[in-house]
Amino acid sequence: MKNNPLKQLGEFGQSFWIDYIRRDFIATGGLKRMIDDDGLRGMTSNPAIFEKAFDDSHDYDRDIEAMFQKGMDAKAIYEAITLSDVQMAADEFRPVYEGTKGADGYVSLEVNPHLAHDTEGTIGEARRLWAELDRPNVLIKVPATVEGLPAIRRLISEGININVTLLFGLPRYRQVAQAYIEGLQERLARGKTVKNVASVASFFLSRIDAQVDPMLEKIIKENKDMAEIAAPVLGETAVSCAKMAYQIYKEIFNDEGFKEIAENGGRTQRVLWASTGTKNPDYGDVKYIEALIGPDTVTTIPIETLNAYRDHGKPGARLERCPEQAGLLLKQLPGLGVNIDRVARQLEDEGVDKFNKPFDKIMEILELKKNS
Repeated sequence: MKNNPLKQLGEFGQSFWIDYIRRDFIATGGLKRMIDDDGLRGMTSNPAIFEKAFDDSHDYDRDIEAMFQKGMDAKAIYEAITLSDVQMAADEFRPVYEGTKGADGYVSLEVNPHLAHDTEGTIGEARRLWAELDRPNVLIKVPATVEGLPAIRRLISEGININVTLLFGLPRYRQVAQAYIEGLQERLARGKTVKNVASVASFFLSRIDAQVDPMLEKIIKENKDMAEIAAPVLGETAVSCAKMAYQIYKEIFNDEGFKEIAENGGRTQRVLWASTGTKNPDYGDVKYIEALIGPDTVTTIPIETLNAYRDHGKPGARLERCPEQAGLLLKQLPGLGVNIDRVARQLEDEGVDKFNKPFDKIMEILELKKNS
């Protein structure tokens, strides 16, 4: 496809990954075609994506039946299938990984979401998944909870690639970046290489607007004096947070504290824009892609949004446009009764729950298949 908007994202220094995984998508060549034709550079997964794959597809039925006959329980079967799918996808992305010298070509797999508030449990599971996947181009997803921060630091210090997920707030983002840097510093102090350690910090977007917009809409409807202030903020909180996160990224990774790591071949922890599918039908379907295109970033896109962007995306370097305006917008939120840090905490709690539920649903689906 000539002038494919997806492929053009790379011209602005941004990699795009797909927020989707299914065995038939990999096995029938769909993934390979997107890598070749669209310039796809990575893949993310989560329990909700796997739940849909298990529920909508019969691709796994034969394997599930065979594993039940071997006496495996639902959790072991889920893990075996997800490990296999991620390995298959990572092998498809291996040429990308090698061609970009480890900058891209990654596939992510999440630790059990029920471990989100269990530091040692997260570390143990991440180590085990990393070892069993046995691929250099995978990322283990660890949530950006308070308990996740020491896990991120420890795992990075052990050379395990990490995708930090469920990140909503700017103060927490600073903590995540610091955990990554401290992990690399600990690794260097032990005489270990940092050249092959990779990490991204996944900043969730559409959920922020979905939480804040109803507060602003109420003000616009009920308070005429404040309506003029609230109206321009409507639908802009998430993009403003992302733009400020990118400014923090540049500050942290251009600081002296990262200099020694960079001199030893260490990579920055790129920000990754997640939850980029538009939830409000009044907004454009590629809103969160268009506004945040910029260098040294990743955008991960659900398949429906990816198809929409291929059709009518208009790439342009917009991430660094008017960062001061984004900062001013966020400063207006308290005056409108919006505590953005409280919103971030609530979204983090809800995000953990939103991954726990599909994980538990998968266990139910597997039990139903066992008894069918």
